[in-house]
Amino acid sequence: MTIYALSSGPGIAGISVIRVSGSKTKDVIVNLTKQKAPEPRVATLRKFNKINNNELIDEGILIWFPGPYSYTGEDMAEFHVHGSKAVVDSIQDTISKIDGCRLADPGEFTKIAFQNGKINLLKAESISDLISSETEIQRQQAIKIMSGKSSEKFNSLRSRLIKILSNVEAKIDFPEDDLPDDILENIHTETDYIRNEIEKILNDRRVGERIREGFKIAIVGPTNAGKSSLLNYLSRRDIAIVSEIAGTTRDVIEAHLNLDGFPVILSDTAGIRVSKNEIEKKGIKLALKKAKNADLNIIVLEPKSQDFRDFFNESAIKKSILVINKSDLGVNEISNEIEKYNPIFISVKKEKNLDQLIDLIKENLKNKFISSEDIYITRERHRSNLKNCVEHLKNFQKKKSLEDFDKGAEDLRLAVRYLGMIVGKVDVEEVLGSIFNDFCIGK
Repeated sequence: MTIYALSSGPGIAGISVIRVSGSKTKDVIVNLTKQKAPEPRVATLRKFNKINNNELIDEGILIWFPGPYSYTGEDMAEFHVHGSKAVVDSIQDTISKIDGCRLADPGEFTKIAFQNGKINLLKAESISDLISSETEIQRQQAIKIMSGKSSEKFNSLRSRLIKILSNVEAKIDFPEDDLPDDILENIHTETDYIRNEIEKILNDRRVGERIREGFKIAIVGPTNAGKSSLLNYLSRRDIAIVSEIAGTTRDVIEAHLNLDGFPVILSDTAGIRVSKNEIEKKGIKLALKKAKNADLNIIVLEPKSQDFRDFFNESAIKKSILVINKSDLGVNEISNEIEKYNPIFISVKKEKNLDQLIDLIKENLKNKFISSEDIYITRERHRSNLKNCVEHLKNFQKKKSLEDFDKGAEDLRLAVRYLGMIVGKVDVEEVLGSIFNDFCIGK
C-alpha cells in the first residue's frame, strides 16, 4: 500500500509539502504530472493536474527519491505546492483516486523507516521529540539522541552481552569441552562491567525525562496567600482567577513555560487549610499530591499566616523555596521556624523582589538539568527496559558454577532482549553468528 500525507504544518503557508511513499509512488508522479519521474533527488518544476479531467491544480517542485535511498527506504516523492488549503486538499483528493493509495496514519512514514532498517527506535523517538520541542534545551537533547551516541552506547553493551551469551551457549552445547580459564574469568568481568555501566546510566536523576516532559513546579500554601497572582505573573497572562475570597482555586491549574530555554510546568493549587467542604477537601488533597510529586515547590505564605509545617512533610519542604508574599503590607516579625528556611520576601502586587525569586527558580533548574554525564534515558520505556536488564544480570551473577550456566543462559538471553528493545533490535540469530565466528563449532 502506498501512503500519502501533508508533511508540513496545517494552515495557510507559502509552501506546503505533500509526501508520498510506497510502490505506487511512480504512478502517482505520472498521473499528476503526465510525465515520467524526474532525476532522483533533483528539485524539478512540474505542473500538477487532476487525473480525471487534466485540470491544472498548481505548479510547484517535485523531488523523486527512489528506494532504498529515501527516508522510508521505499520509493518516495515530495510535492512542494502553494500552501493553501484548497491546493493541498485537491492534490490529496487526486492521489486518493489512484489505486493502492491511502492517507497515512500518524507517524507512519517514520514507522516504515524503522521497519525498513533506516532508523532505530531511539532515532524515531528523537525525531518526534525534535518536532515537539518548545525550548532550546529540548531541541539540543533531541539532536544529541538523533546523532546516534545513545544508540552506539546501547548497541555496544548489547554486543558485549551477546559475546558473553555465546560463550555460555558454547559450554551448554558442548559440555564435554572445557572452556579456557580466561574465557570463564572474562564472563564474570564483562558481566560486572555491563551491569555497572547500566546502573550508572540509571543513576541520572531523570534529567532526560525532565527535559523532555518539563520541570514540575507546584505553587502551594494556605488560602489567600497570593498563589494564583504569582502564577499569572510568572506566566505573563491571566490564567487563574484572582479573588480576595479564600478558597477560590479548587482544582490544579497548569501553565507550560519557557524559562531561559528550560521547559517548566507550573501548577497553581488549592489553598491548604482545614475545611469541611467536600469539594475544597478534594482540591487540598490534589495540592498536597502535587507538592509531593513536584521537582520544586514554591510555598507561598503571607505575614499574618506563617503556619505551614502541619501540612507539608520534610521531603516536600527540602525541595521548596519559601516565599513570604504581601511584604508591602509590612512584616512585623518572622518565627525562627520560618527564618531557618531563608524565606524570600516578595510582593506580587508591587512586583517587589520577584526577580530574586525567578533567579532562585532558574538556579534550581540548572542544578537539575545540567549534568556532566551524557544523557541516555529520555523515556520511561528506556528506564524500564534497563532496570529489567540489570535484574537479569544480577540473577545471572548468582550462578557461580559451570553447572548453573544452563540456567543462567536464560537470564542472559532476557538481558540481551531488554537491552535490544531500547533500540528496537531483538535477534537471536546474532547469538548463533557470534558462536560460529568465535568458536568454529563445526571444526
